[in-house]
Amino acid sequence: MQAPDTPHNETQRLAALHALHVLDTPKDQAFERMTQLARDLFDVPIALVSLVDKERQWFKSHQGLDACETSRELSFCAHAIYHETPLVIEDTLKDKRFFDNPLVNDAPHIRFYAGYPLRPLNGMAVGTLCLIDSQPRAFSERDLMLLGSLAAQVEELLRQHKRQVELTRIARSFEALFTKSATAKIRIDRSGHIAAINPFALNLLGYTENELIGQNIAVLTPPDISIHHDRFIADYLAGGEPKVIGRGREVEALHKDGRRIPVHLAINAIHNDQGRVVEFLGVLTDLTEIYDANRRIRKEENLLKILHQGITDYQALMSGERLWTFLMEALRELTDSDYALIGEVMPTDTTNALKIHAMTDLSWSEESKHLMEKLRSGDMTLTNPNSLLGRVFASGEVIMTNDVYRHTKRGGFPAGHPRINNYLGVPIVSGDQLIGMFAIANSKQPLNQALLDWLQPFTDTCALLINLYRQMAEREQVTSDLASARDLAEKANQAKSEFLSSMSHELRTPLNAIIGFSQLLGKARRDPLSDKQQRQVGQIEKSGQHLLSLINEVLDLARIEAGHVQFSIEPILMQNVLDDVCSTLEATIEAAGITLTSMPFSEPWYVAADYTRTKQVLLNLLSNAIKYNHQHGTIRIAAEPLDDELRISIIDSGTGIAIERQHELFEPFNRLDAEHGSIEGTGIGLAITRELVERMQGRIGMTSHSDVGSTFWFTLPITERDASEEQPSAFQNAGANASHQHQFQLLYIEDNPANQRLMDDIIEEFSHIRLQTVVSAELGLEIMRHAPPDLVLMDIHLPGMNGFQALDIMQKDPQLKHIKVIALSANAMERDRSYGLAAGFNDYLTKPIDIEKLTLTLNHFLYTAATKPWKAP
Repeated sequence: MQAPDTPHNETQRLAALHALHVLDTPKDQAFERMTQLARDLFDVPIALVSLVDKERQWFKSHQGLDACETSRELSFCAHAIYHETPLVIEDTLKDKRFFDNPLVNDAPHIRFYAGYPLRPLNGMAVGTLCLIDSQPRAFSERDLMLLGSLAAQVEELLRQHKRQVELTRIARSFEALFTKSATAKIRIDRSGHIAAINPFALNLLGYTENELIGQNIAVLTPPDISIHHDRFIADYLAGGEPKVIGRGREVEALHKDGRRIPVHLAINAIHNDQGRVVEFLGVLTDLTEIYDANRRIRKEENLLKILHQGITDYQALMSGERLWTFLMEALRELTDSDYALIGEVMPTDTTNALKIHAMTDLSWSEESKHLMEKLRSGDMTLTNPNSLLGRVFASGEVIMTNDVYRHTKRGGFPAGHPRINNYLGVPIVSGDQLIGMFAIANSKQPLNQALLDWLQPFTDTCALLINLYRQMAEREQVTSDLASARDLAEKANQAKSEFLSSMSHELRTPLNAIIGFSQLLGKARRDPLSDKQQRQVGQIEKSGQHLLSLINEVLDLARIEAGHVQFSIEPILMQNVLDDVCSTLEATIEAAGITLTSMPFSEPWYVAADYTRTKQVLLNLLSNAIKYNHQHGTIRIAAEPLDDELRISIIDSGTGIAIERQHELFEPFNRLDAEHGSIEGTGIGLAITRELVERMQGRIGMTSHSDVGSTFWFTLPITERDASEEQPSAFQNAGANASHQHQFQLLYIEDNPANQRLMDDIIEEFSHIRLQTVVSAELGLEIMRHAPPDLVLMDIHLPGMNGFQALDIMQKDPQLKHIKVIALSANAMERDRSYGLAAGFNDYLTKPIDIEKLTLTLNHFLYTAATKPWKAP
């Protein structure tokens, strides 16, 4: 037996078959009549509508055959599907594909087969209309044509079946949308009568379905608008401009019990295939909750407005003695009450008394009017604890009644007293202390717990205002004390800043010469140093830089406290920083007899960090590892990548830190009692270290065991190497473009001889710059007026006139104001630089001089001067 092959478009063919939704459906008389007609027309015992599924062939109609499906591999129809042409086998025993097929040799003993492919969708063959006989027989072209005509009818039946399934699904969806919708929906015919109404609408309007079907839609609208409904529909059908239909609007629907329900009404016209309006669909959305919510919101807004005004305008209201009257009138308005009062509870030796701050006028005679005035002025207090008021201010009870005259604590009313129908008295409590009360009477709304809860913000505000009222004098004293404390703090901060600035200036001035001359000696090209001298000069420079870093550490602490630390984040090679730090500490390590081991990096790691701050972190951690180590101890430096971070670990064999004290380690000025030993230190290094690491987006931590040693680690973000080509140093290019330019005039105003000599040696490398040095601003201004230089370098602290005064004179002098001036000062704090730039200096450099930075700055300003048209003075 030859099994049928699979068509090349099997996936699309099966999709078309399943889209018919016909598989495994019950018998359909239309299909049964069609197969019976085929049997009669061709005089065969069996006629089938066979549909070839993935693993089977299923028969929608199987006249003359008991089975409703067979395996696809036995299927004759599958062969017709594969070839996509009619398949006729006049004698199966003579066909090598079928002679041994079980359906030939066993029941139903097929000897003749004719099948015509069915293509109901997109030309895809999904099955066949086939004829089967147990005897061989001939099949003419006319027979084949007739079978094709019948197959075309079966295809139409399949398409009709598909449409019926889709229509049924749409009808069910519409039914669900209409009857089971959580929105009120009404179908209205062309005459304006109710054709159908869903359960949600019936529940909303209070009717049963039988009460409304056939009724005019106007029955659901209030009388004042119901008369217009028929006209709206008639006008729309006549082609008039729609006023309701096709447009949503808010209206009122009439409930069966006569009450009005706010709804949003949308009426849409339903058209048939010819575009004629056949009915209308009305959709009603209940707006009751929204309207109620809006009323609550407006009420809440009024309450919030009153509370906000009471708080924000407290001073103005209190100064005009209008606060309590304002709150009392607001309370009346919020609760729709005729009468209200607000008072303050005053403790006495025996019981509480009530001092009334504001009260509605209840007077009904001259005598009662006088009494009201005394109460409102505070000249008289209420003390009876057994009245409706007294139960509140004496005992802190909430008294609420909607029938005052039947209340057991009512007491008596004098003749002529206005009638009081309901009453609410509420204590005002601050913490556990009863400090006041308010009361209302003759409210238009029911007095209940909901009202009491809604008034709670008002009660809390009254408590706040009474406390403010009581504490005004104390607050004024606190304000005065705070102002004094602020002034003292500002003075202390100013003194600290002045001290740090002065210390920085005095220490940086000699360092300027030490570091500057060592840099010049190391870079000298005319008289180069020997290797030994280079090492010695390098050590001098490193020591000077280290001393400068110690100065900066103190300044860093001040900057960190003020949040003014500046970082230059850039890709740096971590190995270079480690080598730099180890070289700086080499002498210290040898003197301490420590063995330092730096584990080799697996690859050259670059981190995004500030070079100077990273070096400072390593110096701090390594210095601690040296100071607190054993004699002949060890220090090991290791690095490992952790995801996108590089972790640097400093492992020492020192004394370690007790676990119970490790949490104190990063506290400023806390040396964990080491200040009583011989090891020097300030206690601020680790605090600064943690701040620096965290500001560079890193983390820091430690582990330690007593008498075993400690491991301090920190992480920094890993980054890529800067792709830009390294540029030659500015110092090397100092005179590159000088040959074709005129001789530049540089005026240096400096009173310190060491600084003057250093600048002479620096500028000596610039063949295109002529340096002139003067010791005072007065001499400098005189020279500028007679021979204006291209650029001025000016110290700030000068004898006589200082740098800022000289700059001010230059800015006001038309002859001098065009000259560029660079400040060069030992005042190196950030506020000094900011102040200098704001004053008008074109740049602000600090001492000790960074020769590289000075060179770049000079080249920049002198190049700018050279590119402008040059005029003789």
